Amino acid sequence: MDAPPLRCHRLGLQPYVPVWRAMQLQLRERSPQTPDALWQVEHPPVFTLGRNARPAHLRRPGAIPVIQVDRGGQVTFHGPGQIVLYTLLDLRRYRLGVRGLVELLQQGVIDTLAEFAIRASARSDAPGVYVDGAKIAALGLRVRNGLSMHGLALNVCPRLAEFERMDPCGYPGLVSTSMRRLGVRADPEGVAARLEARLAELLGCPTKAEHVLPEPLVRVLARRG
Repeated sequence: MDAPPLRCHRLGLQPYVPVWRAMQLQLRERSPQTPDALWQVEHPPVFTLGRNARPAHLRRPGAIPVIQVDRGGQVTFHGPGQIVLYTLLDLRRYRLGVRGLVELLQQGVIDTLAEFAIRASARSDAPGVYVDGAKIAALGLRVRNGLSMHGLALNVCPRLAEFERMDPCGYPGLVSTSMRRLGVRADPEGVAARLEARLAELLGCPTKAEHVLPEPLVRVLARRG
């Protein structure tokens, strides 16, 4: 049987908290028939702390909001110019565990960067994707009963100065980079489309573009209004 299409939603620029709450809502309400989805979004500047994050690794947040969330991992920065791709998947459909999903997401980023002549790699001691030792993509997941949320963040052209306010992955001195810093002037939407296509290929399913906001996000935003 062919795998069902992976629904690809483009959320645009959205505040972090409503999208996070919508992911939680989707996770609580989904059934075995719920389609899997990728939510691609950019967030206004925000720092998020994973479940096991040490606040000491966020050194100078300044006026940027700081939010404690339910993903794994340490401190992460999100901001405009960064592709955030949330993976709302039933891992049992793909016979994946958590480690398998991490490796698949990393490989998807590595393959996508290779299309832009950027040679990247993963590290065994720190999830994410790196170029010459500098971090270009972060991963943070939550998996419950085989269902995933959160996902990855790829630096296309964000302000790298904000990353200097934290210790990425909890490693003091770890440098962050971006596609633009590496000399690639690419449109984030175009990069996101290539990344979505590659992840779907690795999962073994086609993609289906959705031109409306995900229904759980619509509900969350309506309550806020």
